[in-house]
Amino acid sequence: MSESYSETVKEYGRSAGAGVVGIAASKDFGLAPDGFKPADVLEGCVSVIVLGSPFPQEALTMEPPEYTALRNDKLTEMTDIAKKVAKRIKADGYLSKAISASGGITIEVGGRKELFGHISLKHAAEIAGLGVISKNYLLTSPQYGNLLWLSAVLTDAPLTPDGKLQSSMCEGCNICVDACPVGALGDTSSFGKAGCSQHFKIKDRKLLIECYKCRAVCPHRFGIIGE
Repeated sequence: MSESYSETVKEYGRSAGAGVVGIAASKDFGLAPDGFKPADVLEGCVSVIVLGSPFPQEALTMEPPEYTALRNDKLTEMTDIAKKVAKRIKADGYLSKAISASGGITIEVGGRKELFGHISLKHAAEIAGLGVISKNYLLTSPQYGNLLWLSAVLTDAPLTPDGKLQSSMCEGCNICVDACPVGALGDTSSFGKAGCSQHFKIKDRKLLIECYKCRAVCPHRFGIIGE
């Protein structure tokens, strides 16, 4: 039943609009901080369904306002997909909770407030076999490179997890590290604090992303070559 229902759930995701769907076991999130494990968010969670949809390649040539608007539209789309899948799983008699593509919990870190997702979607996607986290700290998938946007659904349904991918794509490569204008990728502990967040601004009460060089310069931005 587990394997057949797993395929049913994946079809729920595809029919809702996801380009790729992967499944991870909740027990495999042992390295996540307390409070951010799937079972912390949904009591009794057994499985995590990760949903992905590709960003158009031309986004990498857009100016920051257009890029940000397209990115925000994609986040809304992915959240809606997760809600649709969660609703169908609930109708099947299981607990379910949609994890949005944005939003989460605001925590004070180093004297400033930062937003953390309820679970790390990129780590969930890596565990679910949808890709690997590269040196630019982005999930990179075989089909869509680092242009894959994510959401997820937590459930107590006992689904069959997918295996993790193995890749050596970053071996001997520092293109994104060298391209970062603030050196945020040389030490990932600075990534979300003093580093990358310098290029997020609020303009007219809206988020404006001014830099996505690490995404644009990656040789695998459109897919993992030779994997």
